[in-house]
Amino acid sequence: MWTSQQPGEAPDRRPPGTASWAGGNVAAPAPPVRLRATGITKKFGRREVLSNVNFEVRAGEVAAVIGSNGAGKSTFLKICAGLISPTSGRVEVNGSIGYCPQAGGTFDFLRPSEHFVLFGRGDGLNRDTALTRGREMAAMLGWEPEPKVQARHLSGGTRQKLNVILSTLGGHDILLLDEPYQGFDRGTYTDFWEVIWRLRDTGRTIVVITHMLNTMDRVDQVLDLTPTGSERNR
Repeated sequence: MWTSQQPGEAPDRRPPGTASWAGGNVAAPAPPVRLRATGITKKFGRREVLSNVNFEVRAGEVAAVIGSNGAGKSTFLKICAGLISPTSGRVEVNGSIGYCPQAGGTFDFLRPSEHFVLFGRGDGLNRDTALTRGREMAAMLGWEPEPKVQARHLSGGTRQKLNVILSTLGGHDILLLDEPYQGFDRGTYTDFWEVIWRLRDTGRTIVVITHMLNTMDRVDQVLDLTPTGSERNR
């Protein structure tokens, strides 16, 4: 179901694509739009951080959000996640959202397993399911959490692994990831993208903020938030 910051406004739907079959051309629906941002502008006092940003991403797509420091990347993602409101414009969401912050997001005195249970409960998961999903995702990122270590004793990169895991626990349709691989070593960075591709292949929509230009060949489209930037489909 679509949700919007302006209830009552139905989203524009793209016309379905076509697929060629042995019997001729048969209409095939395009993957559904999962996230649409229209005319997003955000001001903090007199300072305009985002100006008339338009963005659309479909099921089974990975999008990168890039831009210089201060271009409003994190602000845009928070608006898409519903954490802050735009000054003008609207965001429409077709599905559930998992969000990974750039920093914070974990509790110093909780162990990773306790995070899995707590965040899993917020996603409607029972204890066993949350623990199983958390440990499986940790293994995919090359991490085996120590059972008695609190989050405050984890390295920055490991805490960010925990954030990534927490955003995926609920099996959400849309993942919004704000520079999720900060502090990752090269091996974990590779593992991270393997996870992203697996999720994309299951129809998930993933939006990743990045400053690493070598990421561009890994995604389906790029939203450049620098003043001269634009949306570029690949």
